[in-house]
Amino acid sequence: MDIGVSSHQLDEPDRGFSYQHDAPHDLRMNREQTLSAYQLVNELSEKDLSKIIYDYGEERWAARIAQFIIDRRKNSPIKTTGELVEIIKAAIPAKARQDGSHPAKRTFQALRIAVNEELTVLEEGIHQAIECLLPGGRLVVITFHSLEDRIVKNIFKEKSQDCVCPPSFPVCTCEHEAKVKIVTKRPVTASQTELEENHRSRSAKLRAVERLSKGVKK
Repeated sequence: MDIGVSSHQLDEPDRGFSYQHDAPHDLRMNREQTLSAYQLVNELSEKDLSKIIYDYGEERWAARIAQFIIDRRKNSPIKTTGELVEIIKAAIPAKARQDGSHPAKRTFQALRIAVNEELTVLEEGIHQAIECLLPGGRLVVITFHSLEDRIVKNIFKEKSQDCVCPPSFPVCTCEHEAKVKIVTKRPVTASQTELEENHRSRSAKLRAVERLSKGVKK
């Protein structure tokens, strides 16, 4: 499972995935679905918008960005990515914008994840994939940011344990059974050679598990 956004989609300006191009708010992987980033930016409450930006973008200025968005849209809808980028830049103090990354990066990530329900789909997909494996079969997942990697790591850990009871329990009562063994004790990252050839691999992390014979459906 390669969880990265398609480079082809990123490179299409009209899809709204890039904060480098001025385009309509979209961010939909599936263009047949109704919900787009336009609805989130222009219809969500300040509290809900702040929560999405903070939870999915891990943006420390989430509350301030949400406040600036709400204030701006009182006059007219925020129609393009360029408008949103300018709002984000105004919301984040100048000193905080000098950390090297684009100031809109985390907010755009958050909106994209919310529009496409990416983390829910990832979690469901991993559980289903593990159930499909035969003994000895392997599931390999490549993630591109910490939210995804944390989900993969935690599910793999849970599925590799025979007991998931709280440490305070004197005896096991969960009857949980390990279904996989972890192949990668630490995530595998891109080599220097790959980084030089493909800069988008810099944040990639690969984790893998192998299906055990226990609990396999006949």
